[in-house]
Amino acid sequence: MKKRGSYSREKYGRNSYRQSNACRWNRRRSSNERYGAERSSSPQSSDSNRAYSSASSSNSSSSVPELPGFYFDPEKNRYFRLLPGHNNCNPLTREMIQHKERESIRLKLLEKEDMQKKKATRIGLNPLPLLNKRQLGMLCSTSYCRLVHELHVNCMQRKKVAIQSPDSSVIGTDHFKLIVADTARERIFTVNDVEHGGCKYGIINLSGLGTKALTVEMYDNLYFTNRKVNSVCWASLTHPDSHVLLCLMGIAETPGCASLLPASLFSNTRPAGDQPGMLCSFKISTAWSCAWCLNPQANSCFSTGLSRRVLVTNAVTGHRQTFGTNSDVLAQQFATQTPLLFNGCRSGEVFAIDLRQRSRKGQGWKAARLFHDSAVTSVRVLQDEQRLIAADMSGKIKLWDLRANKCVKHYEGHNNEYAYLPLHIHEEEGLLIAVGQDCYTRIWSLCDTHLLRTIPSPYPCSKEDIPSVVFSSHLGGLRGIPGLLLAVRQDLYCFSYN
Repeated sequence: MKKRGSYSREKYGRNSYRQSNACRWNRRRSSNERYGAERSSSPQSSDSNRAYSSASSSNSSSSVPELPGFYFDPEKNRYFRLLPGHNNCNPLTREMIQHKERESIRLKLLEKEDMQKKKATRIGLNPLPLLNKRQLGMLCSTSYCRLVHELHVNCMQRKKVAIQSPDSSVIGTDHFKLIVADTARERIFTVNDVEHGGCKYGIINLSGLGTKALTVEMYDNLYFTNRKVNSVCWASLTHPDSHVLLCLMGIAETPGCASLLPASLFSNTRPAGDQPGMLCSFKISTAWSCAWCLNPQANSCFSTGLSRRVLVTNAVTGHRQTFGTNSDVLAQQFATQTPLLFNGCRSGEVFAIDLRQRSRKGQGWKAARLFHDSAVTSVRVLQDEQRLIAADMSGKIKLWDLRANKCVKHYEGHNNEYAYLPLHIHEEEGLLIAVGQDCYTRIWSLCDTHLLRTIPSPYPCSKEDIPSVVFSSHLGGLRGIPGLLLAVRQDLYCFSYN
């Protein structure tokens, strides 16, 4: 009897253990199903920014536990085993799974961009109440224009721009690497990658954007280079935006250089067979950044950020000033009211150089010093020259008060880990624009840091296909259209207000 009783107790214990495990597994499964039902039944936001953030957060912080060597498929609601990747034929890796998830998010956002023509940037921000507040004197002209631009930015629609060229054989064959607009927004300088590994330069005339056909004219020249283009800016040597300043990286025994190209080289009126020479070229070791000075006190001067030093050169006389630093200088911009040069370093330091200083010993010549946690990739000085915006490789964008040397605002949502990505500031419209390493173009309100819109790339995300953008209220000149130009691969897209 004792043996039979002990056997029944053991059997009962095993059955109760199995039942408890089954109940625990059913509770976990029902909780996951309820979680999925809550996600599916929750109202979808019309804003693509919220859609992207919610999708990314759900992928990163899922309630399903992670098992080593397995991944959980939310569609099939089960685990799958990850095969070892040493056999070079693994059909399933964690990187492929993450890429597939990001691609599905991008396609959903593209579909929403095409379906939704009107998007609400903020709660209660509509055209009619905004106009009534303006008529009643409840909004000043600056705030009214800024809010109107917010409304227009969220209603921009993507349209492909037709590129024409005198040489039709080169259209659509070279990928855009970089586009930079001149001061009047009448032209953009382009750097294109060519098949043999070099770069090709060109200038696109934007006067055709005002037509219904959305056509632009692109003019190439005969200059090619096998060296990497690190930085580009427009230069006003003989007249406004008369030249283009290029910083080329050295290769093998060929040293790096900073070249000034006349914009007149890119014209269809040049006689056939004529090969004009380059205006001037300055032999400089590896230059990471460049900037042209528009201040009269340092007329015809440009700066190049090198490894552990800054070089200021007069393009007419060739006179040079050298400033030693503790790190590589990746970003630069001159102030216009005062002869100051702002620099962003790989170490995360942002400092200003007063060009009137004669003594360059130690660190006494630094007019201002700010610090980021990672390498600074872009520096932009606001019009009052008392505030500065800097972006770094950790994805942080900060607004600094130069008088107090402290950060006053953060712009959340930018994505960057190691890429050299510029910032685009437009104070009249109150907008801040940046393209992230995830190939999304984000637009913030410069005033209150609100993320207004997230624009997905027309192509899948890759480090070779990060878009380059230009924004202006008058693309093509004073009578041009307001909107955003986006260049990716061999295509050019226009996001116009109307």
